[in-house]
This record gives sequence, structure tokens and C-alpha cells, in this order.
Amino acid sequence: MAQTQGNSPRDVVIVDAVRSPVGRGKAGGALSDVHPVDLLAQTLQALLARSPQVDPGTVDDVIIGCVSQVGEQSATPGRMAWLAAGFPAHVPATTIDRKCGSSQQSVHFAAQGILSGEADIVIAGGVESMSRVVMGSARMDADPYGAGIAERYAPGLVSQGVASELVTAEWGFTRQELDEYAALSHERAAAAQDAGAFDREIVPITTPNGVVSADETIRRGTTVEKLGGLKAVFENDQLSERFPQVTWSTTAGNSSQITDGAAALLLMSRAKAEELGLRPRARVHTMSVVGSDPLLMLTGPIPATHKVLARSGLTLDEIDHVEVNEAFAPVPLAWLKEFKGDPAKLNPRGGAIALGHPLGASGARLMTTMLHALEDEGQRYGLELMCEAGGMANATILERL
Repeated sequence: MAQTQGNSPRDVVIVDAVRSPVGRGKAGGALSDVHPVDLLAQTLQALLARSPQVDPGTVDDVIIGCVSQVGEQSATPGRMAWLAAGFPAHVPATTIDRKCGSSQQSVHFAAQGILSGEADIVIAGGVESMSRVVMGSARMDADPYGAGIAERYAPGLVSQGVASELVTAEWGFTRQELDEYAALSHERAAAAQDAGAFDREIVPITTPNGVVSADETIRRGTTVEKLGGLKAVFENDQLSERFPQVTWSTTAGNSSQITDGAAALLLMSRAKAEELGLRPRARVHTMSVVGSDPLLMLTGPIPATHKVLARSGLTLDEIDHVEVNEAFAPVPLAWLKEFKGDPAKLNPRGGAIALGHPLGASGARLMTTMLHALEDEGQRYGLELMCEAGGMANATILERL
């Protein structure tokens, strides 16, 4: 969906965007003792506290991404978090799942509601507590595919980790290149943290063990040599026979980290922002979503980029900042190679390899980081891309105002 250029009253604008710190998604992680509903509730409270002109009772909808909607994340966590935050019960909420792009899709749905005139103020975001709700637990050890998928994709679909290996082989990356990219992600994230670049976007989270106000996932001093000592994690004989082109290069070190986190954005029409005396920080310029090969599954950002640029009327050269989710190192590397992009524009503050990938929250986390980076650098356009399980991808272009 492309929006009209100019200064339209129905432009969808972002008034604010915040995120929690990111904690390691395991027992003892910084946020592991916080229920995911409470983690999101604190994030929502902080978001609205920064815009006191907004009466919470005037919010039209709350749209929250969450992937593993089971156990502590099973009761529509967006709705429960809104209530846990003490906000008016008449405001509705829903929780959506487009896999890794869930909270980016929540922004799209929010923008579409505002563009249609059905809503004026919407909060979009996401949450995932991977320490408390284990990835994949929603399957309950059942087959989520059925006979039709088994027949169409015989002898079967593969995990995202194996898809990472297929992308690595397809684009001809070496293990050295993957590890070099992973080390760079940590280096960039550490530099951003040291410079205070994340300070404005992170809201502190109160836990039973104290207040957490910084990401705990950045591994300072990560080197290619250290990463080179890690073993590939998806190799097995059966898959080696099926995919002889694969050299098995995906490790825990060049993949995204399992983490806990939440993020939220306050969106409204430009007219509503002006009415409330709020300064729009960016507008949602163009949105798109695509399907892609579910076997490769991680290549969706490539067709999504073509689609969103065609709709926007912009060229890649006009994009100042690009966020490609670092689910695995070959994902951003394949995008970079395909478009011959500028490496300096890609994930300049690090990505999920260093900052973690709390599934349902990642889309909103990337958008929050990108917005702040555009402001800090005085840049205009940012492009966010997320590969998604099942072979899909969201793309969003923001225009800083």
C-alpha cells in the first residue's frame, strides 16, 4: 500500500516509539522473571507516559504481535497487558502472528485502520518472552502442516536453520563471511550502546531483581576467530544427503539470539496529532508484504524490497537506513549482494545477532531503533525488512518528519 505524498490530514504518523531492553531468553536472563504480560504492560505505560496529551481512553485499538501464543502468552497478551497497565477496559486489543514479522505487521494493520478512517489513534507493538514460553511450544508436538503441504513439498519443509544453510549455498557465502558479519553486528551494537544511541528508545523494566535498563545480549570483544571455533548446529546425515550443496556453516554465533523483549509505537492520523499538539516524528510512507519460497523461506526481503520500492516511487539510493532482520547472517548478506547495497547503511547499530530476536517484538524493535537512528543522523528515509517462517516478508518505508 502506497500513501500519497505531501501533507495529508490522513497521513499515518508515528508520535513515539519505545522498547524494553533485550534480555537473554533463558533462566537467569535479565527479564526472565517478568511475566510477558507485565513486560508489555510496563512498555505500554512508558509509551503513553511520554505523550500525556493522549487520553488512554481515546485509543481506538491496540494491536500486538506475538508468535508463541501458548501458556503465559495464550490469553491475547495485548489485551491482558493493556488491562494490567491500568488503562480503560473499553479499549480493545488483539494479538496477531505473522511469525518474525508479527509486530511489523501490527504497525501495518494500525496504519491501514487509520488510513481507512476507522481509527484515529492506534498502538502497535509486540512481545515475546522466549525464556518463559519456549519457541515452538505452541505446536504441542503435533504436525502443523497436514497432508497437502507434505505432498506439495515432499520430502518435507525444513527448519529456518536449514533454510539458512540453503541461502548460504545459493549465494555462495563462506563460513568466514558469515562470522565476519556476526562480529560486525556485535561491534556496531557495542559502539551504539557506548555512544548512548539506544538510551532514548529503551524504557527501563522493573523486575523482581531490580531495574533493567540496557540490553544484556551484546558480546563485546567478539572476534571472527572466536566465532570460528563454534560448531554448526543443524548438520545431520539425512539432510546432507538431501542437500549436497550445503557446507554447514550456521552456528549459534552467526544466528540471532533467543531473547525476551517488548516494543510499542504510538500511531495516529496527522490531523489527530495536530489536534493534540503532538509533533509527528515520522510517517508510514509505504507498506508491503509478500510470500516467498517456504523451503528457502528467508529470502522474502528481496521480493519485498522490489515491491515496496515500486509502490513508493523511491529508489534504493534514496533510502538512508536499512534494517534487515538478522535472523541468520546470510539473510542480510544475501539482500546486500542482491541489491549491491551500501554496507554502511545496513543495520548500522547492529541487529538481532547482537541485540537478539524476541520473535513477536522484533518488528517493532527494529522500527523503533530505525526511527531513532534517522533522527540522530538527520536522515529522511528508512526501510525495514523481516523474513518470516513459512516464506513471507514485510517491508516498511518510514519518512522522518
